[in-house]
Amino acid sequence: MSNKVLAKVNGREITEGDLNGFFQTLGPQVQGQFQGEQGRNRLLEELIYQELFYAEAVETKLEETAEFKEELEKMKQNLMKQFNIKTLVEGVAVESGEAEAFYNQNPHFFQGQEQVEASHILVDTEEEANTILTELNGGLEFAEAAKKYSKCPSNQQGGSLGAFSRGQMVPEFEQAAFEMKLNEVSAPVQTQFGYHLILKTAEHSAETQPFDAVQDQIKHQLLIQKQNAAYIGKVEALKEKYTIEKM
Repeated sequence: MSNKVLAKVNGREITEGDLNGFFQTLGPQVQGQFQGEQGRNRLLEELIYQELFYAEAVETKLEETAEFKEELEKMKQNLMKQFNIKTLVEGVAVESGEAEAFYNQNPHFFQGQEQVEASHILVDTEEEANTILTELNGGLEFAEAAKKYSKCPSNQQGGSLGAFSRGQMVPEFEQAAFEMKLNEVSAPVQTQFGYHLILKTAEHSAETQPFDAVQDQIKHQLLIQKQNAAYIGKVEALKEKYTIEKM
């Protein structure tokens, strides 16, 4: 229970809730040092130490000193500034209709990319590639040829490269893969890596992501934009309301 009393220092209680609250103020890396029963006991000891300092501060009337009052005023001013900004931005919201309107007005932001799936056989010379192509035309399975002849690590997967979009492969390979017909084997294609025989196994047209899949992302971006706009608008209004003197 959060109100369970774990210790008392000069009559002041330290509860389970105090311990949990203190733990939450620590960064993730520091929290890792206080896991388990032993870690929580160390954390409780730290709270006890802090209460000892508080007891002495009360006894010596520290809050009545000029230094304390000055520091307290600075902290109060900073807290008021941050709390006012926090109140402003937390009052900003994005409705589902706004997100959907943005989605409909900006379809290009959510357009997927055209993709193809292909396998290949990579060898050093055009002569090797043509010899293998002859075997393929004679009935040798492409995957078997890739395992037997290709020097690319994809040979273990029968030459499969999976799906890829434009810009992911070297230009010569990309052009051939996207322009060739489905289930067609290319003539040898030269790139900086050698000579490729390419088998196009699938093609996927560019599709627009559905609204439900991107709704949260849109809302988040719109919220940031609206919060920034609210902040700037408020600043401009306050500049008109209060005097500013730069020295």
